[in-house]
This record gives sequence, structure tokens and C-alpha cells, in this order.
Amino acid sequence: MATQVAGRRQQKTRKMTETLKTAWSIPDVRRRLLFVGWILVVYTGCVYVPLPGIDRAALESFFSRAGGGGVLDLLNAFSGGALREFSVIALGIMPYINASIIFQLLTIAIPALERMQREEGEEGRRTIAKYIRWATVALAIVQATGLSVMLRSQGILDPGFMNLILVIITMTAGTSFLMWLGEELSEKGIGNGVSLLIFMGIMCSIPDQVGQTAAKLRVGAIQSQNVIGLMLVLVLIIAFIIVIQQGQRRIEVNYASRVVGHRMYRGHSSYLPLKVNQAGVIPIIFAISVFMFPATLAQFLLSDSLAKAIGVEAAVLQRIASKIVEFQPGIGANGVAAAIVYFALVVVFTYFYTAVTFKPAEVAETLRKNGGTIPGRRPGGPTVKYLDQLLVRITLPGALFLGLIALTPYYVPLLTHVDTFNVVGGTSLLIVVGVTMDTMQGLEAHLLMRNYEGFIS
Repeated sequence: MATQVAGRRQQKTRKMTETLKTAWSIPDVRRRLLFVGWILVVYTGCVYVPLPGIDRAALESFFSRAGGGGVLDLLNAFSGGALREFSVIALGIMPYINASIIFQLLTIAIPALERMQREEGEEGRRTIAKYIRWATVALAIVQATGLSVMLRSQGILDPGFMNLILVIITMTAGTSFLMWLGEELSEKGIGNGVSLLIFMGIMCSIPDQVGQTAAKLRVGAIQSQNVIGLMLVLVLIIAFIIVIQQGQRRIEVNYASRVVGHRMYRGHSSYLPLKVNQAGVIPIIFAISVFMFPATLAQFLLSDSLAKAIGVEAAVLQRIASKIVEFQPGIGANGVAAAIVYFALVVVFTYFYTAVTFKPAEVAETLRKNGGTIPGRRPGGPTVKYLDQLLVRITLPGALFLGLIALTPYYVPLLTHVDTFNVVGGTSLLIVVGVTMDTMQGLEAHLLMRNYEGFIS
């Protein structure tokens, strides 16, 4: 039995190696892979282009005090450590992601945008994409201003007004540059460009995290069994993510024979796939932004000038701010309460975003127009009701999965006693695994399109 398993593994490894060689031998695919590699080099170089007027020691001390799991750590992970370096791309691609999410919601709330997307086709999508770009610039200016003012209040950024304006403009330009890179990657690379940029950012931070872990291991701050435990947790979380991400409920759909023009289409059966995790990583981004918003505002309560302006003693504001900042998932009564609140937010946002992105009424109408029916369900209202009930049930394991993944950055370090390898926890690992799978499927599609055997087939 062991010999057969080893033989199958060797066969799969050989097949993948041959497939990679085949992919590299195709000029168009090779050009796309080289373009992705070139963008990775450019992105990594931008991470280490610093902004002016920064006290590096004070910046490092500020991030050490901020603790793990907050909005700043999330932004820093997505930007490949650029925020901690306070480089020209310190904001990363997050303003673009936020703008895209906002317009997804506005498309539902504003009928004119919905008609533009549905009826005007490619031209309408181009117009909405232009709006998203302008919204990205506006959000980048707001976030750059807030971040710069906060760092200046902490004595990290040069208090000069002109330096403040220069930093805000440069960070906004850096985000705009990343937005352009993402669009170029989508067009000339493989996979989704924005997702690849986030993936690159997370992967850029891994060497530094490995170096910090190795340094602590050498001086005895952590033990070898802690690192082994961390690797086991890493493998288990990756397996868990793959199982849930690939999980789907296939609904059988029967299509009747029909005549379109002069062509006769025979009846056939197909499947409508409902993914267990329909919402992806978006609910975690929503939840952590809402959950950590009070802690972000609490940083401004530490300002002496604010205390004088509202007529309150600085010590009182500092006590209030510390209570807010300390309300994070962990051990103890407050830690458990914070974990429950955060978990509940993720679950609620998962159901909300799934309802926004998957509309049973539209799916039922599309099936009806194409002559498709679900066995045992009449077209129209009964099909909508069935899909709605099924979506509510299948979203539950996906929501619980995202809730557990969201809490791993807080509890994995407590379990393994290793706090230097943050990619193991939560959103970062979910994105890394998800983007890797999507990129492999994109490469698979390019190979199959050219009549080559792919990775998965």
C-alpha cells in the first residue's frame, strides 16, 4: 500500500513538472508569467522607497505598542510591510478594494448604477470602473491624511505643514500606481491583478518574519518544538481552507429541448454550483474595519492638545483610550467577549455580502429564460424560495469557517508561543491560499484553451 501511494505521488509530481515545462514552452503563457515576475520585482522595490520626515525608531516603537491583529497590522500585511517601512506605497491597494466594495453596494442601492451595469454592457462597466478609480484617489487622500496626522501626533512624522502635504500626495500617488499595476496584471498577466498584488504584499513580508523567528530561535526566546507546532498548525489551517474554499453544493438543472433561430438544442442536464464560502475574504475585511474602528479613534484620545480642547484631563482620556485599545480577542473575560463580538461580526457580514452578490431571483429568471428547471421545483417563485433557503443553510458553514479563520491571528501565537510569523493567521493565509488556487486555475485555463493537459484535469 505504501509503495502504491509513493508511486502515485511520484506520478503526480512528474505530471506537474511536465505541465510546467509545457506552460513555459508556450510563448504567450511564458510572456504572462515573466510579466507577473517583473511586477513582483517592481512591487518589492517600491516597498523600500521611504517617505521623508520619518523618525524610524519612533515608528518601530509605535508598531510594537500597537500589538497584533489590528487595522494597522492588516494594512501592513496587505502592503508587504510597506506601512511599517512607511514607504511610497504605505497604503497599499486597500483604498481600491474599499472603493470597489462601496460601488458594489451602491450598485444595489442606486437604480441608475444598476441599469448602467446591466443594460449598457461593456461601456457601462467602463464608466463604473472610472468612478471606482476616482473614489480610490479620494479614499487614499482621506486615509493618507488620517494616518499622517496620527503619526505626527505621536511624534513620528515631521510636524512641518509642507512635509505633511508632500507625504499625503506621495502616498496617494503610490496607491494610484498600484491600482494601475493591478489593471495591467489583470490584462497582461494571469489571474486577478488586485488579488495578485495583495498576494505579493503578503509574500514580501514572509522573509522578514522567517528571519525574526530564526533570530528568536537562536537566542532561545522560543523553542524548536514551538516552531514545529507552528508548522503543524500552518498545514492544518491550509488544508482546512482548501476544503472549504473548494466546497460547493451542486444543484441539478434540466434544460428542455428548444429551437433558437435555425438551430435545434437538445435537452440536457447541468449543475448550478453554490460555493460554501460565497463571500470570500470580504466579510473579514468588513468586520475587522468595524471592530477596530474604535481602537483607531482611541489613538487620537492620547493627544494632549485634544484634552485641552475639550477640557478633560489627559490622564482620563488615556485611561479611556487604553480600555478601548485593550478590547481585543484573547484570554480573560474581556478577551473572550471581544472574540465573541468579532466572530459575530464576521458571521453577520458573511450573510450580508452573500445576499448582495448572489441573488436567487435573478438566477431563477436566468434559468427560466434559458428553459432550465430544478427537478421538483416549478419555475419562478418556488425556485427563488428553494434557492434562498438553500443559500441560507449552505452559508452557515462558510460563515463559521470565516469566523474561525478571523480569530486565528489572536490565538495561534498563544497556542504556539511564536508571535513573529503572522502569515499563519487569518486573512493573510486565506488570501495566499485562495489566490494561489485561482492563479493555478487561470494557468490551467490557458493550457486547456490551447489543447494541452492542465494541472487539475
